[in-house]
Parts: sequence; C-alpha cells; structure tokens
Amino acid sequence: MPAAAGAQTADDTVAPDPAYRASVAEIVAALGTDERRGLSQQEAATRLQRYGANELTADVPVPAWRRFLSQFEDVLVILLLVATAISAGLWLLERDTTLPYEALAILAVVVLNATMGYVQESRAEAAAAALQALSAAHATVVRDGGRHRVPATRVVPGDLILIEEGDTIPADARVIESASLQTAEASLTGESVPVPKQSRPIAEAVPVGDRDNMVFSGTAATYGHGRAIVSATGMRTEMGQIAGLLENTQDEATPLQRELDRTGKVLGLVVVAIAVVMIVAILLVQDVHGASGVFSVLILGVALAVAAVPEGLPAVVTAVLAIGVQRMARRRAIVRHLAAVETLGSASVIASDKTGTLTRNEMTVRVILTASGKVEFDGTGYAPEGAMTSAAGGDSAGNLSAEVAQLLSAAARANNATLQQRTGQWTVQGDPTEAALLVAARKAGIDEQALDQRLPRLAEVPFSSERKMMSTIHRDVTRPDAPGVVFAKGAPDVVLSRCRYELVGDTVLPLSEERRHVILHENDTLAGDAYRTLGVAIRRLSGDALDRQVLSPDEQMETELAFAGLVGIIDPPRPEAREAVARARRAGIRSLMITGDHPRTAAVIAQQLGIDDSGKALTGSELDALTPEDAARTVSSVSVYARVTPAHKLRIIDALRQGGTVVAMTGDGVNDAPALKKADIGIAMGITGTDVSKQAADMILADDNFATIVAAVEEGRAVFANIRKFLRYLLSSNIGEVLTMFLGVLLARYIGLPSGVDGPGLPLLATQLLWINLVTDGAPALALGVDPADDRLMEHPPRPRGEGVLTARMWRGIFIAGATMAIGTLLVLDASLPGGIIEGSGDLTYAQTMAFTSLVLFQMFNVLNARSDQRTAFAGLFTNGWLWAAIAGSVVLQVGVVYLPFLQVAFGTTALSAVDWLVCTGVASSVLWVRELTKMGSGVLFGGQAQA
Repeated sequence: MPAAAGAQTADDTVAPDPAYRASVAEIVAALGTDERRGLSQQEAATRLQRYGANELTADVPVPAWRRFLSQFEDVLVILLLVATAISAGLWLLERDTTLPYEALAILAVVVLNATMGYVQESRAEAAAAALQALSAAHATVVRDGGRHRVPATRVVPGDLILIEEGDTIPADARVIESASLQTAEASLTGESVPVPKQSRPIAEAVPVGDRDNMVFSGTAATYGHGRAIVSATGMRTEMGQIAGLLENTQDEATPLQRELDRTGKVLGLVVVAIAVVMIVAILLVQDVHGASGVFSVLILGVALAVAAVPEGLPAVVTAVLAIGVQRMARRRAIVRHLAAVETLGSASVIASDKTGTLTRNEMTVRVILTASGKVEFDGTGYAPEGAMTSAAGGDSAGNLSAEVAQLLSAAARANNATLQQRTGQWTVQGDPTEAALLVAARKAGIDEQALDQRLPRLAEVPFSSERKMMSTIHRDVTRPDAPGVVFAKGAPDVVLSRCRYELVGDTVLPLSEERRHVILHENDTLAGDAYRTLGVAIRRLSGDALDRQVLSPDEQMETELAFAGLVGIIDPPRPEAREAVARARRAGIRSLMITGDHPRTAAVIAQQLGIDDSGKALTGSELDALTPEDAARTVSSVSVYARVTPAHKLRIIDALRQGGTVVAMTGDGVNDAPALKKADIGIAMGITGTDVSKQAADMILADDNFATIVAAVEEGRAVFANIRKFLRYLLSSNIGEVLTMFLGVLLARYIGLPSGVDGPGLPLLATQLLWINLVTDGAPALALGVDPADDRLMEHPPRPRGEGVLTARMWRGIFIAGATMAIGTLLVLDASLPGGIIEGSGDLTYAQTMAFTSLVLFQMFNVLNARSDQRTAFAGLFTNGWLWAAIAGSVVLQVGVVYLPFLQVAFGTTALSAVDWLVCTGVASSVLWVRELTKMGSGVLFGGQAQA
C-alpha cells in the first residue's frame, strides 16, 4: 500500500511513494502480486486480516440524551437554571403563592428552548458515514488467475481489479492496462469532464486531478475498460483521507453563538453586581434591624437579580431563527442548523466550488468553426433547446450550413452516449462530451433516427489516451458509389495530422499548409477561452475498402481524412450566477472560486461571472509554496484557485477566517466536505450534491442555484436585524424593571414608599415583575422577529467580524429607554402615594397597581422604539400586523390582571379608573418621545443605514 495513501507499519508491503510515479513492474514487485493471476485467495485473506476491511470508519453517534443535554451548556441557559433554583428556594422559604410560578415559568422557557434546539439539530453529523455509503458494493478481482466477484469491503492492497464502463471504483489503484478507460472524478477533484486513464508512470509530483494513471475509490468508470492493482484501501484511500480531514475538522461556533455566549457572561456578572450593590445600598441607607430584616434584604437583592435576566431571550432567539429557517425554505434554501441563518447574513466572503455550483456541470457545445465560418449555439446543458446562428448574426446558410450539418452528423455517429428525457429532465448516459455533441446536433435540426437508418454503424476503432481519437465506420445507404464512410473525432492536432483534405460546403478540397496553420491557431484561441476542443473529420470509402475495414478495422482507415471543423465545448456558467455575483459585490460580499479544474478554465469562467478580471488563477502547488503569512496576504487579494485538494481548501478557509472574514463555503462534491464543515457557514447543493457534502453543511440549496445563496444572505441579514430589534427591546425593558426596583428602594423615603415590618417597601411585587416579563417579553419580542426586512439591506457591507450584536450606540439607546421607563414609573408611584415629591392619596396596593400598569404600557411604547436604533419609529409604523396584535394582546391581559378578582388576588392589584389609565398611558408614551428626540439629535431620524 502506498505511503502516500497513509502511514504503514514497517513490516507492511508497500508500493513506492507515491504509487503514480512508479512503473507497473515496480508496483507489481512492491505489492507482491501478479499482473495476470493476481493474488491467491489465501494471500488475500491474510492481507484482509492485516489491513482490515476496505471501508471508511464512521464516528460513533452521540446518544440522543447527550445531544439534548448539550442544549443546556450555554452560559445564559445555565444562568437561567440557577435563577430557577433561586426562585424555587425563595418560594420554599416564603410560601407566598400556591405554586412557585416564577420558577416554573423560567424552567418552562429553558426546557422549551432546549427542545426546539434539539429538534432542529437532532440529526447527528454523519459525513463519514455518508462517505462510507459511496463505496462500491462489489468489485471484480482476479485471484489465482480466475475472475471473481467479491464484496468491495474484502478488496485488499495488491488485488488485481477489472474495471468496466459503469463500474464504481472500489479502492485506489494503479492502472496497468487501459482500453479507452475514462473515469468521472468531479466529486473528488472538481474536474468537469471524465479523465482518460493510461498506464505510464508520471515523472514529477502532481496533484490528484493530474494522476491519470490512478483510479480512485468512489469514482466511476464512464467509458472503456481496464485493469489496475489496488494500492490503498479504506481510510488510506484519497476518499479516506477526506474522511479523516472531516473527522478532525471541529465545528466552529457561529458569530451569533459567540455573541450570545458573551452576552450571557456579561449578564451573569451584571446580575451578581446588581445583587451585591442592592444589598449593600439598602443596608447602608435604610434602617434595617435584626436577622429577619437582614434576611429580607438578601432575598430582595437576589429576587431583583433574577428579574434582571431576560428569561425570554433564548426562546425568542430560537423562535426567530426558526422563522428565518421557514422563510429561507420558501426561497429554496434548507437550513440544517438554526444559528446558520444569522451567520449567513454576516458573511463577507462566499467561497464557491466551480463545477455544478457556478457552472451547470453539463458540457455544452458553444461554437463550431468550419472552412466557411463560425456558428454559435444558444442554450445550456443537455436540454436540446437553443438556436444555432452564424457568428455574423442571422441564420447560418450556404456552404457554412452544409459543413456544420456534416460535422454534427459525423460527431453524432462517432458517438457512444445516449440522451433521454425523464420526468421533464434531460439526462445522459455515457461521456458528457459526446452527449454535448448529440445535443448540438438536435439544436441544428438533425434527426438521429434518420441518421441511424441512413448511416448504420459497422465497426469502431475506439478512443485511447495514446491515440487521442476514435473512429467509426458506417454504411451510407444513399451512396452506392461510395457506400462506406468513416467518421473520426478527437484532439484537433491529432485529427488534423491524419487529414489531407478539407470539407468546403459539399466538396472535398486539398488541405493547404496555410489552412493547417489557421486551423491550429483557431484551436489555440478556443483553448485560451477555456473551451475543450475537438476536431472532426470524414472519409469516403469504396465498396472494397469498406469490406476490408469492416472485417478488420484498424488505424489505416484514419488516413486520407477530410477535416470537417473544430468544436468548442465548455461547462457553461449558470445564467443567473453572474447577476448573483454582482449583487453580492454590491452588498460588500466577495466571491471566490475554488476548484480542482484546470487553471485556465477556472480563470476564464471567473472572468465571465465577474468574480475576477485578471485572467489568472492560483494553483494548489503555488499555494503550498507560500508561508502562512504569505498565504494570509494572498487570500485577501486572489479570488480564483485551481487544481486544489481538500487540504488546500481547508488552508484557504483558515487563512480567510484568520483575516477576520466570515466565510460561507459552497460545494457539492466529496472533496468539498471538510471545507464545508470548517467554514463559518457550509452550503451544499441539494440536486447535484453528494450525501457527504449535505451532511457536512449547515445549509442545503434545494435548486443548486448560486443566486439562492444571495437571497439567503439577504434573509440572514433580515433575521440578524430582527434579533437586534428584540434584544434592544428585551434589554431596555429589563433595565427599566431593574432601575425601577433599585431606585425605588433607594429613594423609598423620598417618594413616600412605606416600609413593612419585615423590610423595606417595594415599588412592585415579585409576582408583578414576573407578569411583566411573561406578558411583555414574549409575544411583542417574537413579533419583532418577523418584522419586514428593510429594502436597503443589500446596499451595505456586512457587519465587521468583531462587531457584536449590541453596539455602543445600541447600549446608549437601551439605557436611555430603560432610565426613562424607570423614572416615569417611579413618578407615577410617587403621585399615587401620600407624601413624597408629588402628593397623592392612594394606598400601597393602588400605587403599586398604577406603577405596574405604567411599566407594562411603557414597554408597549418601547417596542415601537426597538424597531430601529436610527430611524423614526413612525417609519413603516403599520407594516407589521403581528406586532400590533401582540401589543393589543398584552394590553388586554393587563386589563384582565387589573380587573379580574382572582388575578387581583394573585398579583396584588386593584381596579383603576379611566383617568388612571389615561395618566398611565400619557406617562408611558414619554419613552417614545424621548427616543425620537435622541434619534433626531444624532441626525439619523429619517435616514441612516439600512440596519436595525
């Protein structure tokens, strides 16, 4: 087994390092096998014991109970659990209600949040298991000189495997014989077209995509047949190395998760500080006597600290993210992890695979050059829809039309692919390049059935990597004078070297040296534009020559050919991808192309999409030569990467993230999976994507449409803006509650608040604080989470990676709103009690009810402020019907707690008059006017950025 495929013990028999650089004889000798008889059954069994089964190891699944408990590891959730325990302890000591309502409410919120998170993320990471599913079920091996069909898991190093068209390769193997063998390696290397295989050693070190004498586990043979000696199995294969990278790639916390974790830690410190300061302040400024009084003060401090925690925050965050998931699903983006919604909105780089993501992964004929001119084809992919026009415009006619018809007829006959339509989708069987020729023939109006009847195939000289061309012999039933015809296609320089003539209209003329140079120059021009070029030629045969070639077809028939023309084929960019890239750029998002394809192809496609205009691509080998510092600088300017391996993709992602960018990585192949998992947000293709990429990703595009990514970015930004809205609302409301209690106790003697026998008087009861949290922190906050997106979201760059969810500007607004609510509530309390600054005449229950109602109404006005920290609250005031429904519901509930007798008993309230309600409403509206004035003072009342 080759050391390149994995480390071995000293007593293992290994192939030279690396296997692709060794000759067939060296491989056979090193692996102790026979290139004709293969291994013996006994030796195969011995090696199976030594190397183990040919399968990929999967991670041990995490038990469901552990996944559920992991939902409680967040700092804020732990803080809420502590609050629940403290609240339950207070209830056990005081027994002031029939049940510990506050503790039960907090616990319910925590469990609800954990359950929602568990449901959304219950699917375990199974990328390695999906890789295992890619392994071939069975393989054909030669053992003891006989052909055997064995389970792929029992293939061992040194086995001689037989490969036929359509087979899935069971293990990495060194090709020792190739008869036009080609394999599709797009899922491993990103290569758009099947790779022809040959058996010669490769002198220099090359990346996986250029090892054309190797076949790789999990890829498929699309053409021809061959034999190969297994050099690596299981986790030692290239596929296994990807599985290892995936297993060793740790999930990264998203920006929102990091910010909420930081917010939770800050709140924890604030809560402790509030409790300590409150207790010390009361003991210093109030006359507290005896152990009972001191204990009451301690209970009050802890209760206030519990009230300071926004209990609804985790649940509302989860709910709003879930709503964002539903919105994205309607836009064809399926989110697997909740936090990915916000992360995508803050992405500053989209690193995209080329094949199947930015391009269609469907080879398409774009141009044909003949002696009389050039024709171009519209349409993309395998659907035979699109017009054929001459390069000068209009319909192709005259000699040009005749030449194109003969060329495409030849290309459609010298062809082993089939094109079929299933459930509205066009699919191909066979080589994608040959399928593209069939599609072009149909676009040109050529009837394949008529060709079959007129030109039945008699023989074939197949394509090989050595010959670089294929030819077929047909009988032309319409030409008794020249009943035979040879159709040849292949590498233009090879085909041209076999030609003495050129097709001009319906006439065959001698091919001059000048025309040879022109044709080669045209071929170079097409290749420079990233086209894969083919030359097509035709030869007429007499009856005797036809009979000889049919009996014994050989390369002799590929002489005296007439050159028909050049065909330019490309895997075209998706039509919508260019606009999506441009829209992302306007939003401050940089698009990168990272592919295993050829550098020139990558550079041209990048130019066509507007990703990069330099016409250059950095290769994986060039990236290897860079130091970490140079790599970090390079990724900040280079936008196109070609011939990269999975390890290169990881290095690029790491360098980008170290530079402070939030990276969204898109891809569809097995080779993309480690980078998808490493990136801040991994996006897999839903149609063409492998199970591996889907399991490793955070989000899946149901339509494989790059434009859907940009739409999802817009949705993610809207979700983040709404998260800021309800954070602003929740925190300012809770600060208002804390300041009301804190200042109320400190200023009790000045505002007429009487002290009880067991301690100082309170502006609000604990149950009233709980009611405010439940009524105002729930539905209104959730309604903010569905606030319509600002239509200017995509006109501004993403927020910097280091910028928190809460900025200094937001904190100022939060404290202004909270202080306004506290001052207004205490003034209402003072005016409702005898004595104090404002003389009143009510008792303590009436005053607390007035303060209680005022604080609830304060928060209803404050929810309008929270819609923006910059724009006026009256902008788009009635665009969110859910918000007004939540406000109305909260007011109705407050009316109920004030007037319903059983609620009056539970919450210590008394009935208020209409005048009382007007007073409470008028004072509560002050928070709206104060914030409007502060916004006006900052000069952004009616303008500002499109941010919350």
